[in-house]
Amino acid sequence: MRRIRQGIFALALGSLPSGTSHAQTSQDAATFYKSHTVRFIAGGGPGGGYDNYARLLAPHLAAALGTTVIVDNQPVAGGLAALNHIVASDPDGLQFIIMNGGGAVLSQLFNLPTVQYDLATVSILATVSSSPWLVLVKPDSTFRSMADVVRADGVLRWPATGPIDGLSDGASMMCEAYTLSCRVVMGYKSSNEGSLAIVRGEMDALYVSDTSANSYIKAGQSRAIAVVSKTRSRFFPQMQTVFEGADLAPEQSWFVSARSEVDALGRIILASPKIPADRLSYLQSIVRKVLTDPALLAEGDRLERYVEYQDPEATKKRIMGLLAEVVGDRKERLKMVVMKKYLPGG
Repeated sequence: MRRIRQGIFALALGSLPSGTSHAQTSQDAATFYKSHTVRFIAGGGPGGGYDNYARLLAPHLAAALGTTVIVDNQPVAGGLAALNHIVASDPDGLQFIIMNGGGAVLSQLFNLPTVQYDLATVSILATVSSSPWLVLVKPDSTFRSMADVVRADGVLRWPATGPIDGLSDGASMMCEAYTLSCRVVMGYKSSNEGSLAIVRGEMDALYVSDTSANSYIKAGQSRAIAVVSKTRSRFFPQMQTVFEGADLAPEQSWFVSARSEVDALGRIILASPKIPADRLSYLQSIVRKVLTDPALLAEGDRLERYVEYQDPEATKKRIMGLLAEVVGDRKERLKMVVMKKYLPGG
């Protein structure tokens, strides 16, 4: 795919009619947003991480845009169905989604028939946060590490909402890396429901971001046994990552490294392709203003929903890099692992 050599901001400036100032055009975009309601879709169910982030950001976006911002939960397929809808709808910039960047990338990488978007052309507004993901078990579990899990007998059950939602594909890749006997069970509405399923004994382990994991652990629903990242979690700084203190076989190392790279894509905000350049530039500037606002950062810190802004160009570079990196036989095996091997009927 052709690389974008100019930033969105520069592209917007270059597309202005002769004699039209950027300030004037931004004012037109500002006026547009003040007279319309914005729909902010959370690619996850109520109580989950994406819902919490959407509700953290929505009031600040509303204030910055001078309009009403409605949070709309659409957890189907980890938000992919909602993204398809946004891409097919009027490119007016009035609806955008916060969702799992890794899920969006894997779905396109596997050429799934349900994918009706191209991440090379969708409007990227920002990365909101990127954090390590963890493996959780119930509080009284005998598992203390992945080594304990490897030595255990029986089938390890993992809850998920859909086949590519972070929970499911993360669990499948961990099971493949550690050659575990696993079953991913879909149908839960959020990671919070999955955590409660562990408490009830329906499920055995949960793959989830450390921000959500922190909430579930504080609520007494689960306990962490592994950090799947090359950096430690800020919530659990004493816990070693899976790359520390253990020698990983080459194939095992590839799956764990690939998983950490997918997770590092984080929570991204996407909108329709072909939004008018001036409106997109204005919207991106508003998102940047909100995500770097000290008041929002302080609120996020207080709620332990940390915000770490990455601009649209950096976000797109990471997305396109991962799409270009996994090819050939490696891509086909990864697709089989994520989409079939550990799912019902696999």
